[in-house]
Amino acid sequence: MEAAAFQESKTYLCRQLPSSLEDADFGTIHWDSFDAIELVDTVTGNQPKERTEVRACWSPKYLHIRYLCEDSHVVSDFTLRDEPLYEQDVVELFIDEDGTGNRYLELEVSPNNIVFDALIASDGEATITATDLAWRFEGLQTAALADGEARRVYFVHIPVGNFKRPFEQGLSWRVNFYRIDEDRLGNREYQAWQATKAVNFHLPRKFGRLLFI
Repeated sequence: MEAAAFQESKTYLCRQLPSSLEDADFGTIHWDSFDAIELVDTVTGNQPKERTEVRACWSPKYLHIRYLCEDSHVVSDFTLRDEPLYEQDVVELFIDEDGTGNRYLELEVSPNNIVFDALIASDGEATITATDLAWRFEGLQTAALADGEARRVYFVHIPVGNFKRPFEQGLSWRVNFYRIDEDRLGNREYQAWQATKAVNFHLPRKFGRLLFI
């Protein structure tokens, strides 16, 4: 599938960290300096019941991401890497470096800081043709923290070595940010930056664009 076949999508301008913060830890990045993404209900595009904000930035060494989630009820029982975290509360990120929809990286982080990561092969439309669970992000750093009684914060640092090309201004990926949130009654809400119009995150043609500036 050619990249030009993708539908019109949003673009996130991912800004570079100052050189003095290139080795910053989760707490020292000035997150308010970077643009915020608001996730929406992935089917309707409406505001979700519980708000999710995502911000991202980069250095030559890392891609840095923060999810800030309203979360009045946490559902999270998994304890092992690559368990099906998507069956409970989770934040997710899909990255398509090539922009074709045929190969993308999937990362999930649970409220207990358990990670699911996989290399996904797709027909570029809505069919997964292979899932490689043996693949993983090397040197990945994550954290999931309670911030008050009804809010959680997730941090993700992904080293540049996991990608085909160095991080530099002008680099562009197809990406989407997601969240699955379950309430006290067992109702599940599916959120996305770029709404997929279906209860299905694996729709590469719906991905947005992340541009390094």
